[in-house]
Amino acid sequence: MKSLKESTSFRMSRIRGTNTKPEKYVKSILHRKGFRFSLNKRDLPGKPDIVLKKYKTIINVNGCFWHHHNCGGYNIPKNNRKFWLKKFKKNKERDKINTRKLRKLGWKVYIIWECKLEKHTNNFIKLLKNG
Repeated sequence: MKSLKESTSFRMSRIRGTNTKPEKYVKSILHRKGFRFSLNKRDLPGKPDIVLKKYKTIINVNGCFWHHHNCGGYNIPKNNRKFWLKKFKKNKERDKINTRKLRKLGWKVYIIWECKLEKHTNNFIKLLKNG
């Protein structure tokens, strides 16, 4: 029988960092609407999820759990709580730094949150189409 630490480690190793369901949803809609884009560009700070070069625009599709969104749609794990709080804080700090760097390079940066996927995606597309 696996220990709690081993089973948690196994579950966490199965979580994807790219090509998640929310990302697939956003990419599908963008593609259907005629937008062309690149994914996870290594030459840009933070390897953004979606890059629309023509519009000089970045879209990051953030999971509420990993990026510690204030929507309340997730629970902080009870085991090793101190670790998780530190991890969430580092993730948020890293996001801010990367967003700042991208904006300094002249990119517009948009965040689409997992909890508001459809609404944020539709608003973003309207914004792009209206210039």
